[in-house]
Amino acid sequence: MKLPVFVVDAFTAKAFHGNPAAVCLLENKLDEDMHQKIAREMNLSETAFIRKLHPTDNFTQSSCFGLRWFTPASEVPLCGHATLASAAVLFDKIKNVNSTLTFVTLSGELKARRAEDGIILDLPLYPAHPQDFHEVEDLIKTAIGDTRVQDMCYSPDTRKLLVRLSDTYKRSFLENLKVNTQDLPQVESTGKVKGLILTLKGEPGGQTPAFDFYSRYFAPWVGVAEDPVTGSAHAVLSSYWSQQLGKKDMRAFQCSRRGGELEMSLRPDGRVDIRGATAVVLEGTLTA
Repeated sequence: MKLPVFVVDAFTAKAFHGNPAAVCLLENKLDEDMHQKIAREMNLSETAFIRKLHPTDNFTQSSCFGLRWFTPASEVPLCGHATLASAAVLFDKIKNVNSTLTFVTLSGELKARRAEDGIILDLPLYPAHPQDFHEVEDLIKTAIGDTRVQDMCYSPDTRKLLVRLSDTYKRSFLENLKVNTQDLPQVESTGKVKGLILTLKGEPGGQTPAFDFYSRYFAPWVGVAEDPVTGSAHAVLSSYWSQQLGKKDMRAFQCSRRGGELEMSLRPDGRVDIRGATAVVLEGTLTA
């Protein structure tokens, strides 16, 4: 078996920044267990598999494909950065002729369209509801100790817990915060939480670009201790911060070691456009 495989850094225009995803193009049906084996071998936060929906489809001319995402540990229902990476491979490496691509996924149909300075993803917008602190106190104390928390919400659709740190903290605090992810699956084992978002209100511009909010994302429950830049988390964050800031258009920075920038626009149909750049850093053939 030989599969074309690419590694794409998403939500960045610079190689070795943003969030890397592996992208595999499936000319033929792949044995079910092989998806997970390949994702484990690639050992990135996500490996995406693009498949043809009909025998007559081809990767250059067709505009609709199946798409699945796997961490090294399990399949996930939504991954923004690997969708961005998949669109970049089809647009930039395969030279797909369409201006908009549709992906059929576990989260429904997702669209990716060309933009002058990147690719725009059309993702679901996931509301987050107030969360009682005492129900998740052990999780939060384990993760961030006595760090001051200003607000917290829970997204039942994504099973992500959003924790807003105190406005008294600066970006550098979030960047340098030591988060204990190793013990989280033992502390929270009910299945309610599958991802932890830490977020902080943005700071005014000056010598650096102004961002509306910052974040970091952790998902040890699915085998990802910290994800560098997370599109699905921003489908929750954009809903929360839009309400907090009274804005529909926002810029965000995910403060991982690699870092990544995202631009979001909430739409009237209850979805969100997330714009990001990409850099293809590896192209090869997977042999098994």
